[in-house]
Amino acid sequence: MEGFAGFMSLLSLALIVFSGFALFDAAIRREDGFRAADKKTKPFWMIILGIAFVVSLIFPILSFLPIIGLIASIVYMVDVRPALRSLPGGGRSRGGGSSSDGPYGPYNGGR
Repeated sequence: MEGFAGFMSLLSLALIVFSGFALFDAAIRREDGFRAADKKTKPFWMIILGIAFVVSLIFPILSFLPIIGLIASIVYMVDVRPALRSLPGGGRSRGGGSSSDGPYGPYNGGR
């Protein structure tokens, strides 16, 4: 039984790390990227993935709720994340940028 308990604790830790990574990845993506990729909204995914992360922390892996959270995290990672990464700039928030930056780069006044 000790081996099974150790395996389940490793599996639970892997679920926590996976859902935490999905939550972090969604947090660094730009909000307009979600709309451009036609994948709901950033607040929607932040709430879903945040709940999945908290549930994976609180409940044991063999209960029903962490499995639902795992499914939500998997959907984000295999459907939403690749769609966001395929956008120009990878859908990530830019740290700074000029006010003259357009969707295809800096605007140079037609020169």
